[in-house]
Amino acid sequence: MATPDPRFVDAILDWRPTWFLARLLLVGAYLLGGAVKLTDWPGAVAEQAHFGMNPPALWAALTIAVELIGPVLILTGRWIWLGAGMLGVFTLLAAFTANAFWTMPPGPARFGATNAFFEHLGLIGGFVLAALVAEQAKRRG
Repeated sequence: MATPDPRFVDAILDWRPTWFLARLLLVGAYLLGGAVKLTDWPGAVAEQAHFGMNPPALWAALTIAVELIGPVLILTGRWIWLGAGMLGVFTLLAAFTANAFWTMPPGPARFGATNAFFEHLGLIGGFVLAALVAEQAKRRG
């Protein structure tokens, strides 16, 4: 028999805003990134060019769209699976593009890129969990 959760844990998990706040924490960096890129178009294009994405303006526009639309879908609770999928695929592509640690010589830069790569994988897991929780809640009615 499983032991019950402590009361304070149940209180936090049962508190209605917890679900929204958890989603906001998950997507906040993407919202901020999309907003910053939207307000600094030349910087957004330069970032894509830095990572070898061609044409950089197209990739900047796609990045901004994904970084803004994905979080909105997740935060509004509509089509969470789609927003999570958009951000998950985007995050995986970004991890391989920006954090290719396996191509780097040993040292601090490789260590940082390795950490960032696996942090990106953790975010992808978070998106999968958000979609799973939303689907389970929908099925329970």
